[in-house]
Amino acid sequence: MEASPMDADYSSSLPFAKWRSDTSRHFQHFLDRSTPHPVGRWLGTLAIASIYALRCYLIQGFYIVSYGLGIYLLNLLIGFLSPVVDPEMEGLDGASLPTRGSDEFKPFIRRLPEFKFWYSITKAFCVAFVMTFFSVFDVPVFWPILLFYWVVLFFLTMKRQIQHMIKYKYVPFSRGKQKYTGKKASGSSTLPKD
Repeated sequence: MEASPMDADYSSSLPFAKWRSDTSRHFQHFLDRSTPHPVGRWLGTLAIASIYALRCYLIQGFYIVSYGLGIYLLNLLIGFLSPVVDPEMEGLDGASLPTRGSDEFKPFIRRLPEFKFWYSITKAFCVAFVMTFFSVFDVPVFWPILLFYWVVLFFLTMKRQIQHMIKYKYVPFSRGKQKYTGKKASGSSTLPKD
């Protein structure tokens, strides 16, 4: 029986598939081990961002890449600050955030969880850093205009997001698990005596 050319291609790609599977498994193991360490993860991302910023500063270029990175990071931030169920769109079906004190407590669930937020930011900085090694991405542009436009876009977007947060009374940040303190004492015992 003769070996077909398809069998030869399959057998030559088998070591690559095994290497890819092993690499993917090791990388996922690294991610799983880093999950309970948010401070270390964010410090690592800060180091990567600093290296990227230093490279762009020393080269004096790649402003379009930085602008695209800034727009992408702004998009991620909006997802991080937004609830998974938008009360503006889904308010009629009963799955909205509580707006009155008598409503049932529903915890804030982000559209983009913290881990995915961190992972996406880190990947974005790594991709942008790799792009700085290719001159095709170094488009000559007057960078102060891009910076001004990004700052205006940031403030307008954040203003809209904060107004949304105020309107629907949700805060996307918490300081850990809330503890029940019991019933508060009556108001007459807390008044100072003259």
